[in-house]
Amino acid sequence: MTVELAPLADLRPDPDDSAPLYLQLAKRLTEAIRNGRWKAGDALPSERQMCEILGVSRVTLRKALDTLAADGLVEARHGSGTFVSDRVHQPMSVLTSFSYDMESRGQTPSSRWLKHGYFPATPEEAMALGSTPGDTIFRLHRLRLADGEPMAIEIAVLSRHDVPDPAAIGTSLYAYLAARGREPVRALEHLRATILHGEDASVLSMPDNSPALYITRIGYLTDGKVVEFTRSYYRGDRYDFVAELHRQPDASTPAE
Repeated sequence: MTVELAPLADLRPDPDDSAPLYLQLAKRLTEAIRNGRWKAGDALPSERQMCEILGVSRVTLRKALDTLAADGLVEARHGSGTFVSDRVHQPMSVLTSFSYDMESRGQTPSSRWLKHGYFPATPEEAMALGSTPGDTIFRLHRLRLADGEPMAIEIAVLSRHDVPDPAAIGTSLYAYLAARGREPVRALEHLRATILHGEDASVLSMPDNSPALYITRIGYLTDGKVVEFTRSYYRGDRYDFVAELHRQPDASTPAE
């Protein structure tokens, strides 16, 4: 679907604003996408049309679109134009929930519970939670969706004492934990490439042998205790995890 031209007029930069025009425009376009005004896969109008309606030069427009592209919000397709990205560019420097990530992109998150209940901890789960193998834990196996599209499979494991009422969890596990004063404040994640097979591929509506990202997360409370151990399979055709790197200054060598 192509974005309608008329509504673009209210995104024009403010001539009385001291911020550079391209940053004003980038901010307004970003808000339009994150507020759900435009959806993933929508095609933006041509550069000529956008420049005329927004009252900016092609250089300003391109700088604004480059800013959005760097944030993973739009993508240029050779010979086709610019589209609202259907890939999720997930920063690795901030601890957020799936629900928050999708809502910030203007998408509606939802979950489908596949399995859940109290079970004996496996050796891997017990090691992550700092408990003993065989101890009773709560395990929540969910399909995560955005605008109804399958995005990831999550298997979250917590102490049974942190989940006395599973029915109260709702869409966001982190919101449930926050309400109990048990939300993680930091986490350690490990990522690796993997291949989807069998039931996992089917649940994510992907062909067998499709690429995916396998991520483990251990979430910690303010006192350093582990509250969460989560294993996730993210669709490789929908997710990019992005890390911002900074050069470590060498005290013995002046920075260039």
